[in-house]
Amino acid sequence: VQLQASGGGPVQAGGSLRLSCGASGRSGRAYDMVWVRQVPGKEREFVAGLPWRGDRKWYSDSVKGRFTVSRDSAKDTVWLQMSSLKPEDTAVYYCAAKTDSSSVYRISNYVYWGQGTLVTVSS
Repeated sequence: VQLQASGGGPVQAGGSLRLSCGASGRSGRAYDMVWVRQVPGKEREFVAGLPWRGDRKWYSDSVKGRFTVSRDSAKDTVWLQMSSLKPEDTAVYYCAAKTDSSSVYRISNYVYWGQGTLVTVSS
């Protein structure tokens, strides 16, 4: 599967952005989809995720209540709506996917990755 993330850019603190991740080549397989972010010099951090089917959603404590992950299965697209953005949310955001039932929070379990989109939050 190929993933394409977009929607990043500059935004002021308190503002909002919506990231999108388009998936192609899925061939009907079900994936857990997540958003991960990385600040230069630091490890990648789990942000939010959801399975391709079902109502579960997962969020890190740092974004819970501010970010919302959603999907349109018919369009093979996953979104990350980010609100009340803070300067510490500044990072490159990646979407990633996996097909197995391993832990959704362990980033090393994800084998498919998009190219990343930069979000810059200014104070």
